[in-house]
Formats: sequence, C-alpha cells, structure tokens
Amino acid sequence: MLPTRFDLCILGAGPAGYAAAIRAVDLGKKVLLVERDRVGGAGIHAGALSSKTMWHLSNDYAIASRTDRGYVAQQIDLSYAKVMESVRSAVSECRTLLTQQLEYLATPRDGQQSLLQFRRGSGRFLSPQEVAITDHHGAVECVGADNFLIATGSTPRLPPGISIDGHRIVTSDQIEDLADFPKSMVIIGAGVVGCEYATIFANFRQTKINIIDQQPRILPFEDEDIAQVIAQNFESMGITIHQASKLTSLRVVDDQVEYVLCNDRGVCEPILVERALISIGRIPNTQHLNLEAAGVAVGKNGGVLVDATRSTTAPHIYAAGDTTMDIALANVAELEGRHAVERMFGHSPEPLRYEALSSIMFLAPELAAVGLNEQQAQKQGIRYRVAVVQNRLVNRAIAMRSTGGFVKLLSDPQTGKILGLRVIGPQASSTAQGIALVIDRGGTLADIDHCIHPHPVIPEAVQECARVLLGRSVHRPEVFGCGLIRCGEG
Repeated sequence: MLPTRFDLCILGAGPAGYAAAIRAVDLGKKVLLVERDRVGGAGIHAGALSSKTMWHLSNDYAIASRTDRGYVAQQIDLSYAKVMESVRSAVSECRTLLTQQLEYLATPRDGQQSLLQFRRGSGRFLSPQEVAITDHHGAVECVGADNFLIATGSTPRLPPGISIDGHRIVTSDQIEDLADFPKSMVIIGAGVVGCEYATIFANFRQTKINIIDQQPRILPFEDEDIAQVIAQNFESMGITIHQASKLTSLRVVDDQVEYVLCNDRGVCEPILVERALISIGRIPNTQHLNLEAAGVAVGKNGGVLVDATRSTTAPHIYAAGDTTMDIALANVAELEGRHAVERMFGHSPEPLRYEALSSIMFLAPELAAVGLNEQQAQKQGIRYRVAVVQNRLVNRAIAMRSTGGFVKLLSDPQTGKILGLRVIGPQASSTAQGIALVIDRGGTLADIDHCIHPHPVIPEAVQECARVLLGRSVHRPEVFGCGLIRCGEG
C-alpha cells in the first residue's frame, strides 16, 4: 500500500512548524503537521510564554513589596502553587487558541477535503521522500511528501558527569514543576535563561540565588556596560555571582545539592543549596530523526546545515528555528518557518535579514537588543559612532520612579544609518521595535530625529541619542557629562 502523499510534511508544531503550516494552507497546499508532544513547543511551554508569565508575576510582587512609593502593602500572601496556577492558565489560554485553529483548519467543509492534517507522534525519515510516524501507542504510519520542514526544536544541554533527577537538580524544562519556592538555589550558567530565572526567583524574595559563571562577567555576548548594570542590580537583589569560577562537582547529598567551586588560585569550596538549575544552553532535537536516510547534513552541534532555511544537501528539505541552532528565538523561528514555505513553493520571499534581529531579556531591569552592539561591531571591524543617554534624563522613566539603566544607539559614521540599539530599563521591549524597522529599512539618525514621538515615552531617549550624534540634542553632553550622556566612536 502506497503511503499518503502531501505537498509538505512538517515535523514539529512549535513556533516554526505551526507558522509554516498556516502559511502553507494560505498557499493552498496539502499539509501534514506532526507533533510528538505539545502544540506550541517552547514558544509557550517551559519557555517563552510560561517563563515570561512568571517574570511578570514576580515583578508585580516586587513592586507591591516596595516601601518607597508612598504606600506600604502589608500581609501579602504569596503561594507558589497559586503563582504556577496563573502561569499554567496563561499557557492553557495560548495552547487552546493554537489547537482551536488547527482543529478548524483540519475539519472538512462544504464537501471539500481539508488542506491541513495533524498527527500526534514522532517522525523518522525512511528515505528522502518518506517518513514513518509513530504515535504514543506504538502504531506506525508511513507518509510521503514532496517537501519537508524540520522544526523539531531543541532541548536543554546537559553537562557530562552530572545526574539530572528533575527534583533537586533540574533543567529549564523542569524548573516550573517545583512544588514550592526553594530556600536556596544555584544556577549553573549566566546566559539569558539562567539570568532570567535568577531575576524571577529573586523578585519573589523567597529564594537565595547563586549563579556560577565561568566567564569574567555575566552576559558575555553583551557590552560590558550592559552586563555591569545587570550585575549591580543582581547584587542589590541579594544574588551572588560566582564569577570566573570552575564547577568541579555537583551532586545530591542528604536531600540537598552540594556543589564545589574552585577559583583561579586552586582554592575549592563546597556549598549546599536546596536546588540546582542547569542552564548551559540547548541542543537541537535532531538525533532521532534518522536524517542520514534523507541525505540531510548536520553540523557539529547536531543542527541542520541550511542556506536560508534550505538544507545544503537535500534541496526539498528545509529547517527552521532551534533545529538549525543559528538563532534560538521564537520570533526568528516563526519568520524562518514562513520563509521556508514561501521559498519551497516558488514565491520568492524577501531574503532573511538578521541585521535587524531584535530580542528581549527579561531581567532586572529589562533588556532589549536590536542589531549590533559595540563589541560585535569591533569584532567585525565595523566603524561606528555611539551615544548613550541615561534613563535619569527621560521623563517617562522619572515618572515611573524607575531611572536605572540607559539607551545606547550605534550609527554609521559616514551615512548616519542605524546599526544597533540597546535599551536597559523600563519598557525596553516596546522601545526596541521601532528601531528594528528603521534598521531593516536602512533608516538614519535624521529619520529618528524628524519623527514626532508621543510624550512622555521611553523611546524619546532613542531620539535624544540620535540628536546627540547629530550634534543637536536637547540635553547637552557638555553640561551633564559622561555620567548621563556619552558620545564616542569605535
């Protein structure tokens, strides 16, 4: 019996796969979407939505606990179970919306067969044109397709020699399953995910947080002034950062976690905590796909090798999102999934432009990034001019009583084109989006200067940065000095 045939078979219904399926239906294609676990993937489960819901709730609690705003709240009852109930409610709302749409599109109407079919199970290539789908009961179905999209996401990287029990020692996929706030926790890894969970638990003020960072500073991919603000805020929140430290062992001892750190002088110290979070990056979920049978090449990290979402060795097979491990962000995954579908069906999409890539780091304070930072520009040999305006000069930040942080803008010294933006402080994420569009469209300092901004808003600091670089700022650098306004070249 010949296998069922589709125009496109998508493995994975996370941000990339889901967006790709909807776009393929737009184009009138017969699509099979396969998901072994939960629709939405890390875009909503144990990731982008769930952790950000926790972050918002923790910020609400931290604000309610402040005593410098003219009011003092008393008897604030905090329940981890109730917090997680709210988080799971948010996840359920989003998952229901996604599932509702899949069910609608998969239902035949007006005597016409639906374009979209959905299967629960794990896909494995049998040949370049065929996959076997094994459901949770072990039943196997073989299907064929003219095109494939691999969008199976990623999973936490596990360090060798450390046993993850999911209770005392957990990954970012497991931490939301804790029964209560731990009294103490060590976080191994000072990247985005580790620092976000450090922020969340420190905001709730129930957990003593230690972070182990093998690098000289946290967030090493960002500029030093950014990392310094975050590190100082972490210290004020009671977070201990073990910098330039080597973890030599981590194990469960008498229902606690013991970790041993050694400094550069060879002095080692054992420390006991209740929980440990392993957050040292992620690896693509490609090892069980039998990609060899499809002729799909992977890199050293297991990510599918692609050229603008298309496999470099199998031209009818595409990959998007964490499966390639180029840029592990939900917004990028969606964009790549839609791009792959348009490209495979001959619609000549605009080339993917990562120069205007924007991301948010849910820390204390919030951090948003668009385009290049200073160290990236220096590494690539790109000349730039930079202006920094502290939030203490921004009326909206003053009104919010939240003046920590700053806005930093990079531009081309010859053309004035915008190269990058960093916003650290309140409403950073909302401030960044406009500049992502400006960079994507080749906009300049003059474009920002001439745009009428609402008032008072945080993005006015971006406009002031542009005016500093143009030499016509409202706040004069010679008056306020480098402590509040900085202008330089690199």
